[in-house]
Amino acid sequence: MKGIYPSILSADFGKLAEEIKLVENAGVQGIHCDIMDGHFVPNITYGSMIVSKVNEITTLPLDVHLMIENPDKYIGDFVKAGADYISVHFENNMHLHRTVSIIKSEGIKAGVAINPSTPVDFLCDILPELDFVLVMSVNPGFGGQNFIERSLKKIRQLKDVIIHEKYKTIIEVDGGIDESNIRTVFEAGADMFVAGAAIFKSENKARTVKNMLKNIEMK
Repeated sequence: MKGIYPSILSADFGKLAEEIKLVENAGVQGIHCDIMDGHFVPNITYGSMIVSKVNEITTLPLDVHLMIENPDKYIGDFVKAGADYISVHFENNMHLHRTVSIIKSEGIKAGVAINPSTPVDFLCDILPELDFVLVMSVNPGFGGQNFIERSLKKIRQLKDVIIHEKYKTIIEVDGGIDESNIRTVFEAGADMFVAGAAIFKSENKARTVKNMLKNIEMK
């Protein structure tokens, strides 16, 4: 699971297959799919049909981040579309253990995302059940935002708990990650790095990916 997961939210959908193949050939470990419904977050992106098409384009794992209301209703659709990892938000799930259990029952990796204002401590009861935690380092809803520096403290805090309790939970970070800060985020304890605009809006996408991989010692 560890590595770089470019978010196609920032890709050119007019040449999506080309964009995905380019980053795949550059050495990324998976593709990140941001699903927004205009209710939980103030934006609408795409649904399971696009995820299915992405699954046809690449053999890389698909990391699906559900920023939607009532995710339980749609988990099955994204599993059928080819999701390998699915994360839901702590903030809008009243029965989080049940939701995580539904995801894991489908044989895929289950994660919980937390917004910048949500303390790590809120995850103490669900953390042992999780394959990964997605720490949002921007407020979810839009790509291209700046990294919130205090997220580093949350990553370190979460890593300390995982090590102390001997959990196998992976830490994923999403929001404002680029060549200038990925090393710092890595050193704080992150394992998975979501980058959208930093990769897909760069002049040389392949070079950007390779530089980022070098900074997290993946190559």
